[in-house]
Amino acid sequence: MNGAGNRFILADLRRRGAPVSLDIATVREWAHIHHFDQLLVLEDSDSADAFMRIWNADGDEVGACGNGTRAAAWAIMQKTGAGSATIGTGGGLLHAVAAGDMTVSVDMGAPRLDWQDIPLAREMDTVAMEFTAAAGDIVVGQPGAVSMGNPHAVFFVRELEDLPVAALGREVEMDPLFPERVNAGFAQVYDRSHIRLRVWERGAGITAACGTGACAALVAAHRRGLADRAASIMADGGELFVEWRETDDHVILTGPVEDEGEIDIDL
Repeated sequence: MNGAGNRFILADLRRRGAPVSLDIATVREWAHIHHFDQLLVLEDSDSADAFMRIWNADGDEVGACGNGTRAAAWAIMQKTGAGSATIGTGGGLLHAVAAGDMTVSVDMGAPRLDWQDIPLAREMDTVAMEFTAAAGDIVVGQPGAVSMGNPHAVFFVRELEDLPVAALGREVEMDPLFPERVNAGFAQVYDRSHIRLRVWERGAGITAACGTGACAALVAAHRRGLADRAASIMADGGELFVEWRETDDHVILTGPVEDEGEIDIDL
């Protein structure tokens, strides 16, 4: 499946016994063969329709994936015939609803904005961090830091298309300031309701879209005074819509999903 081009393999292992155990080398091998950004595995849950485990392409297990949650929710709703689904993740319970033909909205919960919650290695302002990254003569700095169940640093730039996102993202991801590594987003704000975004995802590299990255970009832009509380986020693979609700502080991610077919993998 994919969500705005963000590619997944989704394995529904509910009602099949013990949780699956995967090692880093196996996930990396599958990612190399099948070209996915994340591997998603649905397991039984007492408090939700499913519990979803998430592995990045480099084999690391992580706690959140916005587009992956939307894709998994669509698959669950196709089986149940319901218009909503609840999915447990390492970042908590997430509630999703059908929002049109092949379109799903998911409530990603409230963003975490304190430096310890990102987490960062030392205390600093997360609206505009005292941090720079360089690739050749290109320097970016003062990113906003947001956790959406996984850590993000969002840099605001004047011109995005020619920016060396891979070189900068690789450096930012591994910087000691981020003890759990970080997803590096690079955003160009067109106006208060339209943002162009590219994301270097930790453990996956540049992806066609990043759901939690889109959420983080909207939150960081609004905190900086650059955008309203709702905006279209234009990724390489498609358009996502993000709203940071004032009523309950929750971030709502909406966008397309696509079912690309089935493959056989021995789990």
